[in-house]
Amino acid sequence: MASPLDLDQLHTFITIADTGSFTRAADEVHRTQSAVSMQMRRLEERLGKALFEKEGRTNRLTEEGERLLTYARRLLRLNRETLAAFDDASLEGHIRIGTPDDYADRFLPEIMARFARSNPRVELSVICEPTVNLMDHIKRGHLDIALVTHDSDKGASEVVRREPLLWVTSANHSIHAEDTLPLAVGRTTCMWRRAACDMLDQMGRDYRILFTSWSATVIIAAVLSGQAVSVLPECALRPGMRILGDSDGFGALPDVRIGIVRGHTNQPELVDALARHIADSLDNISVPAPEENGQFDFESLAFTRVKRQKQRSAMAGW
Repeated sequence: MASPLDLDQLHTFITIADTGSFTRAADEVHRTQSAVSMQMRRLEERLGKALFEKEGRTNRLTEEGERLLTYARRLLRLNRETLAAFDDASLEGHIRIGTPDDYADRFLPEIMARFARSNPRVELSVICEPTVNLMDHIKRGHLDIALVTHDSDKGASEVVRREPLLWVTSANHSIHAEDTLPLAVGRTTCMWRRAACDMLDQMGRDYRILFTSWSATVIIAAVLSGQAVSVLPECALRPGMRILGDSDGFGALPDVRIGIVRGHTNQPELVDALARHIADSLDNISVPAPEENGQFDFESLAFTRVKRQKQRSAMAGW
């Protein structure tokens, strides 16, 4: 039977990938650079694959290295979850988290499941409100942590994911071809609304605000019913939507940056633990590329999720 992989070597490997440098990674893992190099040589020998290749003065991951990185992150996460499950001194208490409802629908199932497995004694209270409200709750001490749309004008956040902001319409209607474009968007403080209106103004396209809501459910319903066009991040796409692009006369929008904001709390260890789980979960979630007609293959997405769950179960059994 083949010997198992060394978790210390995998930890060092991930640190090199994240810092982009053997030298910086050595500082992070508190080892000498020669010790780090020796670890990587042994890991390459164990796998029989080259994980790094020279590019000028830097080392970058090979294709096999990129492939290993995905498995290495999963193994380290599973190791942390296993240790937490048997830790009698594991974290306990109550933590308040806020997020917009479009992020909640896409991201919270993964975040909550992962966090609950590692911290079964921690109670989570969740509220779903727009980013501007969540930032106010953070300032007033009503929340311990929030997952928000990053807006440097509203305050700093730790960006953990970037997604394209997309023009979307119904796949079964042609409302986007109307002379005066009907829009379903957020309130006037919404960044995505401002981005959409600014782009339409640049394009010289006539439009009118037909629906306004803070609720992603309402916006999505307006789009799917063929009543309006909207702008949504990739994570909020639904079956029955079509993405509009240059060929449809719609200009590119700025990326959405999703960030973590921490409140003032007397339980920073809980906030730190949840922040790590949020970052890990969002790093593990992917969305399929659109087909030529602009629609997303959600059947493939469902298959990908099932496949990922089977891979996790196999690793848990191992």
